[in-house]
Amino acid sequence: MDNKPAGTRQLKVAREIQRDLAEIIRSKGMAVFDGAMVTVSEVRISPDLSIAKVFVSIFPSAKQAKVMQILEENKKTIRGELGRQVGSQLRIVPEIDFFLDSTLDYAEHIEELLRK
Repeated sequence: MDNKPAGTRQLKVAREIQRDLAEIIRSKGMAVFDGAMVTVSEVRISPDLSIAKVFVSIFPSAKQAKVMQILEENKKTIRGELGRQVGSQLRIVPEIDFFLDSTLDYAEHIEELLRK
């Protein structure tokens, strides 16, 4: 994926996938994710709509590694559920790659620095 601005369709598809993935992850419940709260903060989709980079924020941050592992292990299942939700709108269901959104950690770090 390159850094040129995304097209309107690309942005719409990314928003729809973000909404659907957030619902899929929420429906699984916190117990699946070792008691952590998982939020889909952003989805970036390739111009051909075949790859979705899914950025998630995880709270508490101490459980990030474990939750990322759980997401990776369940990627096929999550993609299957996504396919059932967007199947009527998209010809192909994009491959999903999960990435950690570190903006919460960064904000926490800045806050800590400001307190000192």
